[in-house]
Amino acid sequence: MIRVVYRWRVKEENFANFKEMWTRTTNNIHETVPGALGSFMLRSPEDKTEVLTVAKWDSLESWKAFWVAENPSEMVGMRKIGERLSVTVYDEVDDFTR
Repeated sequence: MIRVVYRWRVKEENFANFKEMWTRTTNNIHETVPGALGSFMLRSPEDKTEVLTVAKWDSLESWKAFWVAENPSEMVGMRKIGERLSVTVYDEVDDFTR
């Protein structure tokens, strides 16, 4: 398993729209893209424009097949609302969340 952390800059006035677009996008990816296992969103309490979305994938190969040219069509709407600052892949070592 891997986790992919996407770091975004989202203007505070655009956050509600970004969250709505992210919800539709992540659910669509989870339902239609092989290997996609869902995602969650985090927002900094100190800097409301800093947003992380963390996706879970069954393998690096599945994510790479989705990522292709670093601009998957499924994420176009999110990129129109927020600025994607970085994408970092991590191996999932353990997860004790419930």
